[in-house]
Amino acid sequence: MSALTVGHEPGQDWDDLVRLWEEMEWPEGSKVEIIEGVITVSPAPANQHNLIAARLQRKLLSAIPDDWNVFQTQAVSVPSRLAMLIPDLVVAPEAVVEGPGTCIPAAAAELVVEVTSPSNARHDRVSKPAAYAAAGIPLYLLIDRWAPGGPTITLYGEPAGDVYRVLQACKFGDTVRLPEPFGLDLDTSAFPQD
Repeated sequence: MSALTVGHEPGQDWDDLVRLWEEMEWPEGSKVEIIEGVITVSPAPANQHNLIAARLQRKLLSAIPDDWNVFQTQAVSVPSRLAMLIPDLVVAPEAVVEGPGTCIPAAAAELVVEVTSPSNARHDRVSKPAAYAAAGIPLYLLIDRWAPGGPTITLYGEPAGDVYRVLQACKFGDTVRLPEPFGLDLDTSAFPQD
């Protein structure tokens, strides 16, 4: 199944777009995001996608400070890019999630992780990193199961404007080093490959 998009009307402001995102009744189990001003509804991720996220979450929990956590389905907002994104994993201080609401400012995240699906790979490779970099999120980990030439992992960092620098790129099976404050070597050989 592919993603469904709902365009935003000319002159519609950010608050109207967020209100539509929050108030519409979207299909149960779907992932609903605002990407470059367009509401995008994606199907629930496949089992292997979820398994990768769960294994990575377990590793991250062992490396973060006690007042941080790893969140799944946590919306992060980047109004300057007309984006309300739901990364597969978000590492952020718990204090920013304790308040009311349905999202946190993207700038509060320390790391975001996306695991591609066939319906969202282009967004995970292009639109989302630009928004995450513009928000100043220090690290973006892209686990690209559908990369041409086979599954890859790319760690991005040092955001400047809406661009990241590639800190490390490798194939599934290699080890990825997450720098401080994580100080973690991720063995990706446990990631399932189709």
